[in-house]
Amino acid sequence: MAKYLKYTKNFYVVFTLFFLIWMVFMDSNDVFSQFKLRSKLRELEKQKEFYLERKEKIQEDREELMSNYEMLEKFARERYLMKRKTEDLYVVVEE
Repeated sequence: MAKYLKYTKNFYVVFTLFFLIWMVFMDSNDVFSQFKLRSKLRELEKQKEFYLERKEKIQEDREELMSNYEMLEKFARERYLMKRKTEDLYVVVEE
């Protein structure tokens, strides 16, 4: 026990211990905050991958629609309820 008390009298040892305790537990960038931020980063990277895949699918669908007039017309009729001047449009709402 006396061997350890000898080190507590040394300023550099005490200051180093204080500094380590401060950085690990009390600082704004402590270990717990870093863990939370790292998990948040992983979650955001997963979301980024999801949206990049979704973006690619939307671009493929867009190119398919722009290359095929029948598909574009079908899409416009179903999605935006467009019609020709000579047609009547009836919307059936299911309850």
